[in-house]
Amino acid sequence: MMNIETERKFLVKDASYKAEATESHRLTQGYICKDSGRTVRVRLWDDRAVLTIKGPGSASGMSRYEWEKEISAEDARDLFLLCRDGIIDKTRHIVPADGKIFEVDEFHGENAGLVMAEIELASEDEEFTRPAWLGKEVTGDRRYYNSMLSLNPYSAWGKI
Repeated sequence: MMNIETERKFLVKDASYKAEATESHRLTQGYICKDSGRTVRVRLWDDRAVLTIKGPGSASGMSRYEWEKEISAEDARDLFLLCRDGIIDKTRHIVPADGKIFEVDEFHGENAGLVMAEIELASEDEEFTRPAWLGKEVTGDRRYYNSMLSLNPYSAWGKI
């Protein structure tokens, strides 16, 4: 069975989400390859590590095939040696809101200043309540894909 991930991405207007966060994790992730909308990513999340392969996205940019396999932290550190330049460093805050979970990523390093929220949905037309701290939707805007941020970091964009 294929695993289709459906998510929407938003910029975050202010830091008020932090008061609602139930947990926070430091993530480091790198990209072994990116080709024709397909990516191979290695992620270290606290002590947990995952190898992820993602396929091309839907026309809306909301849905795409995703395959994940948990690996050892040692294997992840080894795989980081194969990654392209531009390792992503961020803190992920888990923020429940009206029965849904938002993952709010606060970026560090070359992407410092960028804060984005993602919500996973059961379908592209699923309704949800938008918290007050949620800003402009950037779903489908390739500049905000982590794989793109690794190549063209937020600090290089100038003012948005």
